[in-house]
Amino acid sequence: MLRVQFEEDLEKLHNQFYAMGNEVLSQINRTVRAFVTHDRELARQVIEDDAEINEYEVKLERKSFEIIALQQPVSQDLRVVMTVLKAVSDLERMGDHAVSIAKATIRMKGEVRIQSVEEEISKMGREVKDFVEATLDVYLKGDVDLAYEVASRDEVINHYFDSIQELATEEIRKNPESIVTGRDYFQVINFLERIGDYAKNICEWVVYFETGKIIEM
Repeated sequence: MLRVQFEEDLEKLHNQFYAMGNEVLSQINRTVRAFVTHDRELARQVIEDDAEINEYEVKLERKSFEIIALQQPVSQDLRVVMTVLKAVSDLERMGDHAVSIAKATIRMKGEVRIQSVEEEISKMGREVKDFVEATLDVYLKGDVDLAYEVASRDEVINHYFDSIQELATEEIRKNPESIVTGRDYFQVINFLERIGDYAKNICEWVVYFETGKIIEM
């Protein structure tokens, strides 16, 4: 009976984690769209909705600690709970970076905009969203080989980071009045790059859950 209850609790934990992941995915999608379309109202919605992600984090942490205290899991069962705790923290940080991008959208009101840079940021944002979505799929499947494959997509994000940084720098040289805008562009691509890092972390936690090995991809 205790085992049945434990497995039911774990199933609820996984479902809540996936729901949180989808909310974070929505935040990433909306915050990038708000930034490249200069939609400050949508940016404000992203900031307001961050409270829901934080609430998910609190609920998942509480449920995880409850399982540890009441079920006293050991070995692989404990790894399951620890994986969720670590991955939840990564998701919450992704949400924080989505909020930071939304704040940049609001802050940039009236600044000179560089269309070519924003087009590339839009592409980077789509790649980041797809990366996070693939990471959630890895989590659901618990597939170690797929975790390595998906984690390698972080290199694509890093390439976008470097190329956009170079493009923005070149555009600022041509038009020094856009230097303040450039600062915000650099911050936004840094936030997107960090979201990619956290997605890769979740792939690493899936490997830990399946093998018991802590690795760095």
